[in-house]
Amino acid sequence: MATTFYARTIPRTSEARAREVNEAELRAVLTLCRELSDEDWRRPTACDGWTVRDILAHTVGQYEELPRPWVALRRIRRAGRNHPHLGPLDGHNESQIEDRSAVPGQELIGALAHFAPQGLRALRRMPAAARRKVRLSLLYPEAKALPDNSMDYLNSVLVARDTWMHRVDISDATGAELVLDAHDREIVDQVVLDLSLAWTAPAVEIDLDGPAGGRHLLGIGTPAATLRADAVVFARHVSGRPPRGHLELVGDPEERAALTAARVLF
Repeated sequence: MATTFYARTIPRTSEARAREVNEAELRAVLTLCRELSDEDWRRPTACDGWTVRDILAHTVGQYEELPRPWVALRRIRRAGRNHPHLGPLDGHNESQIEDRSAVPGQELIGALAHFAPQGLRALRRMPAAARRKVRLSLLYPEAKALPDNSMDYLNSVLVARDTWMHRVDISDATGAELVLDAHDREIVDQVVLDLSLAWTAPAVEIDLDGPAGGRHLLGIGTPAATLRADAVVFARHVSGRPPRGHLELVGDPEERAALTAARVLF
């Protein structure tokens, strides 16, 4: 029987481990994309209005901006004009896609292989004190809702999490195999940690299957409800994506409802 751990005892990903996880996730998404067919790039995804090609264009833009923050600023300003109905972050994401609207999927793979290592190096080279001090919300006000509104959190958690979730999106859209290993568990553990930091309801148990799974307690005390699911199914759920796979909820109805409503920013 698996051991249950308090979710708040999950350590935040260290700088050294973040380097391993970020590089492993980059290899994983590049491997997946290199196996896609011409037809796959046009398939719709769980991200509203985005095709597989659009997801990769967005991902390239994310890494491109890490050593070039002025590119992000330019896109945010343009989004304010072209997408006034969207928030700064969502509008900026649309601008990333627009900047590469004519680039075929296969060429985007090369762009990701070019820009992503540069972006990861830029994060590593930033002094740790600066990473902790610089606020993400200077660019995106939405970042104020994060557990840690800093470049350090971006390096340790968000870079890999965003890329990972979009790898799941591509796999879902195309039927390509989603290969999971130890770095995937690190990413999912950080999702569980963030959920636990925001959890104010009575204690509940999260029991996740698969290579990225584990069993954790949110809150302190005897769990009033339990959520059982594959780890990837759970991640889709708390990201707010459409359900895919089985999510089992048992126990107190109010706590089951709280688990159903639970969300983590990706």
